[in-house]
Parts: sequence; C-alpha cells; structure tokens
Amino acid sequence: MKSKNHHQPTPVCNGNTSESSSPSPPPSPRRHSAVPHCRRLLRSKTFSQSRRESSVAGIIIRRGLRYFLLLPLFYISGLLMCVGPFSGLVWQAPLPGSVYRSHEIFEKLWHEIESDNSSAIELSSVWRYNRRLKEQKPCPNTSYRHHFATKRESPDPSGYLIVEANGGLNQQRSSICNAVAVAGLLNAILVIPHLDFHSVWVDPRQFGDIYDEDHFITTLKGFVEVVQELPEVVMERYDYNITNIPNIRIEAWAPVSYYLEEVYPVLRKQGVIRIAPFANRLAMNVPPRVQFLRCLANNVALRFSFPVSTLARKLVKRMIEKSSRTGGKYVSVHLRFEEDMVAFSCCLYDGGKAENFEMDLVREKGWRGKFRRKDRLIQPGLNRINGKCPLTPLEVGMMLRGMGFDNNTSIYLASGKIYQAERHLDPLLKMFPLLYTKESLATSDELAPFKGYSSRLAALDYTVCLFSEVFVTTQGGNFPHFLMGHRRFLFGGHAKTIQPDKRKLVILLQDMDISWKAFKNEMESMLIESDRKGMNVPRIKKSRRKSSIYTYPLPECRCLLESQNSTIKFTHTTHMLDDEAESVV
Repeated sequence: MKSKNHHQPTPVCNGNTSESSSPSPPPSPRRHSAVPHCRRLLRSKTFSQSRRESSVAGIIIRRGLRYFLLLPLFYISGLLMCVGPFSGLVWQAPLPGSVYRSHEIFEKLWHEIESDNSSAIELSSVWRYNRRLKEQKPCPNTSYRHHFATKRESPDPSGYLIVEANGGLNQQRSSICNAVAVAGLLNAILVIPHLDFHSVWVDPRQFGDIYDEDHFITTLKGFVEVVQELPEVVMERYDYNITNIPNIRIEAWAPVSYYLEEVYPVLRKQGVIRIAPFANRLAMNVPPRVQFLRCLANNVALRFSFPVSTLARKLVKRMIEKSSRTGGKYVSVHLRFEEDMVAFSCCLYDGGKAENFEMDLVREKGWRGKFRRKDRLIQPGLNRINGKCPLTPLEVGMMLRGMGFDNNTSIYLASGKIYQAERHLDPLLKMFPLLYTKESLATSDELAPFKGYSSRLAALDYTVCLFSEVFVTTQGGNFPHFLMGHRRFLFGGHAKTIQPDKRKLVILLQDMDISWKAFKNEMESMLIESDRKGMNVPRIKKSRRKSSIYTYPLPECRCLLESQNSTIKFTHTTHMLDDEAESVV
C-alpha cells in the first residue's frame, strides 16, 4: 500500500527499495515470526501514518470550522477590495469638462465675483492692440461693370432664374447673395428670391417684408437685372403655378464649371429654371467677377426694409443712452440658449431627469424620430467637451466678468425665447444688472408688427449687435458669421468679436478647486487670443469653402467695391446715428 501524503520509498518483500533520490537504510537482521517482517514494517508505518493523518485531519476540521465562520467576512472584504477597481473599468470617472457644474462654481465664487471690480476695463480700450493690421496692397485699377455672362449667342439675357432661399434670416441672406452671383454668371434675369416657410423658423414673411426691394433692384442695375415677378407670358405657359417650372437639383458647393456646363444649356433651352432649395449651392472659391457680385449684394444691395430699419435705429439709440456709464458703448451677446437649440444639441445641464425628459419631447416634436435612430449615438458629455453645447447665460456672465467687464457694463442680449428664462437669466442679471433685450428696449406697440416673424425679429437683433463695441458669439451658425464679416467690413478688418474657447472653458467650469483669481487669468488670456484671431484677414489666394467671404470679406470685397466707388456710394460708418448709416441698415 502506498501512502497518500508522504513521498517515501515503498518497501518490497525482497528487502530492496524502488529507485529514489534518497536511498533507504539497510534492512534489519531477520527475526523469526509468524508475520513476515515485510508485512509488520508496512503495517506499522501505515498505522503511524494513519494516526498522523487523523491528527492532521482533526486540526484541519477544527480550524476549518473557524475558517468557515470567517468565510463571509473574507467574502465581504474581497468585494470591497475588488468591486472598486472593477467598477472603475465599467463606470469610468467623468472626463474633465464633460459634466455641467458651472452653477456650483458660480455659487462658490459669487462673493468674490460680486466684490471684484478692481480690474474693470474700459470698453474704449478693449481693442487697443499692439500690432497693426498689415497694409493692404492698392486695389488694381479695373472695372467690374461689364458683361458677366458666359459664352452666349447674343447679348440678350439667357432666361429667368428663380430660387428658394431656405433657413433663417442669415442662411436666406447667403442664398440671396449666391443667387445674384449665379444670375450674373449665367446672364440670367433674377426673380426676387422666394423665402421658404420652414417649420423651425415659422416666418411667412417674404423678401419685401424684410429687405428694401427697390434698393435691391436699383443697386444691382447694370450688373444683374432683377424683376419682382415673371412676365405674364411665362406664367401662362406654366398655368400660373411656379411649382410647374422644372426644378434643377444642384449639388452643394457646386463650382462655376458645373453651372456653365450643366445649368446654362438648360436655361438657354427652357428660358426659365427654378432651383430649390438654394442654400450653399455655390462654391466659395469663384472668379473675382463672380465674387464681386456677392460682395455687392451682401454689403450694399441688401438693406433692411423701412419698418425694420426704423425700429432698429430706435433700439440702437436707446441702447447708447442706457450705456452712459461707459461712454455710450455696449456689449452685445448672441445667446443660443433657446429651447430648440438646447434640445438639438443633446447637452445636459442642471435640470436632472425632468430636463432630459422635457428635451426628449421637444426633440420628438421638432425632429420626429431623428434622434431615436439606431445609428444615432447621443453623447452629451462628449458634445460638451468638443464645445458643441450652447453656453448658458451664467457661463457667459462668468466669462465676461473674468475678462474684466464690470457690473457697470451695458449688455444687449440678442436671442429668441431663453429656455427656462427666469432660472437661467437670474445669475447673469446678478453679474450684469444693466441687461437689455429688444423686448425691454421697445414698447409693446412697437414690437407688435414683428411678433411671430422670427426673421424680422432677428433683423432687429442683427442691427443692434452690428453697432455694439463688442460682439460675443456663443454657438456659431450663420448669424455670428455674417455679423463678424459685416463688422470686419465696417471696422477695416478687425471683427471686434469675442469667440470663447469653449473646450477650454468647460474644463475650467468643472474644476471645483479653481479660484476666482486663476479663472480670471485664464479669461484674460482667452480675450487676448480672441482679439488676435479677430484681426486675421485671409488672402484671396487662400480662400476656401471654410474661408467664407461673408465672414472674411477683406481684402476681396474692399478692392472689388473700391473699383466701383464712382457708381456705388457706400459709407464706412461706425455710428448708427449718422444719416448716411441708413445705407447699412
């Protein structure tokens, strides 16, 4: 029999042992007995081993009972030690900037913010930069008043061009300017663009309600012929229904060659074409003669209608009067914290589950199942880190106070209906009590004709922002891009715009250990960087789709418009009260 627990050589009857690393001692002298010695030896060793095994088993059993009683404690302690690291793999800690904690930081720092006016800056000195803009080369002595048509059989117009400008106020503005450029390129007669009614903007007003139609037609005369409607003979051909006119689908950002090779032959054959929709249907990089028409349309021909410009001038005057503490200078903020924008961004703020549920309803109502598609991944934290979340009024206020604007600064807030306005505007009002909107500057009777017409209301905001000393953009879009370009055009290349680095800002506004001094230092650096970027003037040869001529009009528009200074009287003005400023508004 072999022992289970000991590795000893097994005895054999002939007195020899099996091979082992440790040889056995020699056998004892032979004794006479009824039981062979070999068996006695085996039995004694087996008995002694059994006794040892029994004692060991007893010890193990007694200790096992104690171990068994301690087992739950070991199990619980194991969970405490292992669950933490394992859960860290499953539930990762929030990335810096991914969680909205701005309201908590505001509460923590409010007393320091309230008492800090020591580093207040004067609006008149905000834009005193050290370096100068590069001297622009003299514009070539050329005239762009010539035929814009392509190769054609006769000098007569090639036909009529009808476009549908879709989107909000400034997306429609882009479509109108592009339509002027295309009409000139194709030697077409442009019909006053139709403004598309959209479920988001919900504005049934047409071109003449927003822009001065007569001024538009007169300014473009000699470059592009513009008519208010199609002639009777053409309408009769299509049963007086414009939708019966064949609609040409144009690829986005189509180059000039596409219009010459694909669209022009159709226009010559049919005599009339319709392009709908028309947003972003012309490439940014086009020949100077075509770019000129864009500049002419955007900066000169498009002037707001009399009702809009009249009230806009009143709002600017009142805003200047309200800003007497800062020499009549004020800051304008384009705030995109409306309900639909918050919902579309899929960002989370401080409203918890109730806010998330409410935003889900808004998304479903406005965009139906778009946000519930399987291929749609909604990541609020990642959106915030990437700077895609609209800044709250609180965040805008903290940023401006950090940059050095004190509580005597007048703020004009350009915005639609703020999401949960009472709750979100309260911190901003604490930081900037001189806060105004078109609703607070105008009487109810003055605003009554504009109620329900988003484009006309946006035109009021656009004008007041245009003549502010500082413009703050918070969320991108067509409104700030057009406004920055218009201000660059008026102010000789400097945008006078604050574009916050939102990726940096969200990280700072999640750091619960940050001090007000440290935050201010970061904001002052951000202001300097924003000012530097505001002075950038891309060269013509570097113009690309992203370098929009509407955002960066110089030097192209300066040269193109100066070449026509004898026929186009455009006043570069920085003050709304001048009589000549009406040409801008």
